[in-house]
Amino acid sequence: GYRLGVPAAGEYVELLNSDQSVYGGSNVINEGRFSSENIPWNDQPYSIQITLPPLGITFISRAASPGKLND
Repeated sequence: GYRLGVPAAGEYVELLNSDQSVYGGSNVINEGRFSSENIPWNDQPYSIQITLPPLGITFISRAASPGKLND
C-alpha cells in the first residue's frame, strides 16, 4: 500500500477513483473505510494506507461521524 499523511485522526473514505471500471480502468479501488494511524507522515500528524491505482487518481476524505457533518 501507499502511506498518505492526513491532518486529523478518524476514518477516511475514497470519494472517487479514476481507475474504476466505469471510467475504463482496471478497477484497482479502495473499498470501505480507513482508520488513521498515529504515524506522522509528510508533515501530517497521522497517516492512512491506501492502494494507489496505476496511472490513476484517487480522492480521499475524512468520513463524517454518524449524525454529524464533516469538519
